Amino acid sequence: MNYTRAVSVSRFILVILCIALVLSIAICGVDSWGLGGIFESGTIRLGLDLSGGSIITYSADTEDTGETLAKGMDGILESMRTRLDAQGLTEANVYLVGDNMITLEIPSITDPNEAVETFGAAAVLTFRDADGNVFLEGKDVVEAEAGYYSSDSGVAQWVVSLELTDEGAEKFAAATKQAAIDQTSIYTYMDDEVISTATVSSEYASEGITGGKAQISGSFDRESASALAGNINAGALQYNLKLEELRAVGPTLGEKSLETSLKAGAVGLLLVVLFMILYYRVPGLMASIALCAYTGLFMLVLSVTQANLTLPGIAGIILSIGMAVDANVIIFERIKEELRGGKSTKSAIKSGFSRAFAAILDSNITTFIAAGVLYVLGSGSIKGFAITLGLGVILSLLTALVLTKYLLNLAADMNITSPKLYGVRERKAE
Repeated sequence: MNYTRAVSVSRFILVILCIALVLSIAICGVDSWGLGGIFESGTIRLGLDLSGGSIITYSADTEDTGETLAKGMDGILESMRTRLDAQGLTEANVYLVGDNMITLEIPSITDPNEAVETFGAAAVLTFRDADGNVFLEGKDVVEAEAGYYSSDSGVAQWVVSLELTDEGAEKFAAATKQAAIDQTSIYTYMDDEVISTATVSSEYASEGITGGKAQISGSFDRESASALAGNINAGALQYNLKLEELRAVGPTLGEKSLETSLKAGAVGLLLVVLFMILYYRVPGLMASIALCAYTGLFMLVLSVTQANLTLPGIAGIILSIGMAVDANVIIFERIKEELRGGKSTKSAIKSGFSRAFAAILDSNITTFIAAGVLYVLGSGSIKGFAITLGLGVILSLLTALVLTKYLLNLAADMNITSPKLYGVRERKAE
């Protein structure tokens, strides 16, 4: 028994140290991993309401009217949204103004000219031979993906890899075969600008470059390669766009809104922890430790993904914390019922989790489905709320059903079994 208790104490201490490590990494970051702390500038991209950004308004350069114009503008709206999502700017807003104008509200990018270069291009991709003849277009590309690869010379660089359609692969093979025979170059154009030049080796003179893969290299960094890949995936805009307005804006809710919200969340979390410990005793303490793990994991995910966060996103986080607490309350009430029925602490913990599992899983799945619907059908801040809520549901399930259960079993193995320590005043006689 002493050995079991000693092992349980050691495991409990190890869990606490692991949680402390996760919190430390999330808050302070790890320089060698290129991971910034949660409070470091640039780690989390804040939304327009918290950090400001750029507002761009375009008008469509077209003589179309009526239904034709409406369809064209809807296509531009969808393409712009795809480009923004590819950059991780899920909190950005894109909407129509009148019949032929479109406005982008882009958080975090405080240089309007940078925003124009990234999202205002027509993004017409073509591959041309030495005579300027187009043999491959954007429609021949299935998917574009930015990546960091080493070239044959051993130099690592950012490139955009393309997966071609079957027809596009045949065109590419034929064109590269001819270029290898003539010892000429293949040119990649974005609109009318050459962005990459490649000489085809003579070894491809028999069949050309086959396999349906192509690669665009140039003076890319991570951001420009990702932007190009996103623009190619979104496709060409239906109309040329004329810039009407370009301006930088400050945070609409004030610079201290985020700080105030975080303080309010911290105070609320502290009050919840105090309530759980005072009312449920040992289970409340274990749930509070699990909540610390939840908070650390959530901050770590936000740091790694460099998420774009707005007040609706923060609301999603707080709501998911509430769901985690609710799950623990359901479990602890079931455990108390089992203890009152005369079961041992170990058996009560097992039965309590078993009885609460279905109700907790059903409520969380329902919430996750709702978050998924909001993400698919929503945009801008609604999509940001859905992301944080969905992520929070997953993490709260893991911490409540896995970590809290493990900690309570450790407590029982450490001979912490008095019903009073689990919020039960007395047992019912059998």
